[in-house]
Amino acid sequence: MESGVLNRIIIFLGLIFSSSIYSEEYSKVTWFGDPNLQGVWTNASLTTLERPDYFESLEISDEEAEAAKRSSEEFNETLDNPYEQGETPESGGNVGGYNVAWMDPGNDFFKLNGKYRSSIITYPESGKLPRRLTRWAMEGPFIYRMFTRADHPEERSLGERCVVGFGSSGGPPMLNVLYNNHYQIVQSPGYVMIMIEMNHDARIIRLDSDHNPDNMKPWLGDSIGWWEGQTLVVKTKNHHPQQKFRAGIRHQILMMEGAEVTERFTRVSEEEILYQFEVNDRKAYRDVWKGEMPLRSTESKIYEYACHEGNYAMANILAGARAEERQ
Repeated sequence: MESGVLNRIIIFLGLIFSSSIYSEEYSKVTWFGDPNLQGVWTNASLTTLERPDYFESLEISDEEAEAAKRSSEEFNETLDNPYEQGETPESGGNVGGYNVAWMDPGNDFFKLNGKYRSSIITYPESGKLPRRLTRWAMEGPFIYRMFTRADHPEERSLGERCVVGFGSSGGPPMLNVLYNNHYQIVQSPGYVMIMIEMNHDARIIRLDSDHNPDNMKPWLGDSIGWWEGQTLVVKTKNHHPQQKFRAGIRHQILMMEGAEVTERFTRVSEEEILYQFEVNDRKAYRDVWKGEMPLRSTESKIYEYACHEGNYAMANILAGARAEERQ
């Protein structure tokens, strides 16, 4: 074989080999060189923030997870079928809320290091929030008005007002709720954006930046980030005061003035990001508290969260208050 032809074959094979290596490397970094966290991810799981009382440890056996999963399925069946065959609800009774078709909390407990987890919280070791009870008692009137006052829309809960998502779905920390548990991460030079499916909130994280002045308190707080090796570290402070109580069916947390949340996002595989966080809020809690959970890749798309379109709840609440005033 002529040397020229042989050289061309070697170059051709070299290009094929190098392109495959480049593709493998490209999957790990963005075009501008940052570790690649982009994609659509979900934290849907039966594992909740705090450890249920029927679990005694952070890691649980396959049998314990399966038993709890069956109990969840049986409970959902009861929600969908609250009456015996032929039985009808009493006139004027409670018609109930969503049926299970509208919920998507996840089908199983999540695993880390091959073990099922009973809670997102890893510290304290009890798996419970280290609440400072006096602070929660002090915030009682604020919390009570949020769910009972009918004559002032700006004092209703933020999820009900379609301002931010229920609970702490948008974060930080980003916690799973009953549905809309998808997140889309998009990166550009100097920024990371996290689009939260619940209420279509968007967190803009500025990289290698300083915090804004303390009098600026945006929804979802003020987030700055930096890279530590392959891990994105995000620090958030100056949380909006109307977000100090975050209420979902699966968790309720306080986030007081001065609270700081540190999050860590580490891509551990093509299919998973390890999400870790630490909350330092000494006004609301006796100690810091920490948690971790996987964000798993999904082929599903993020649904548009059309919160107020066709929603008569707020108008009817206010109309009821006006009717009471006339009486």
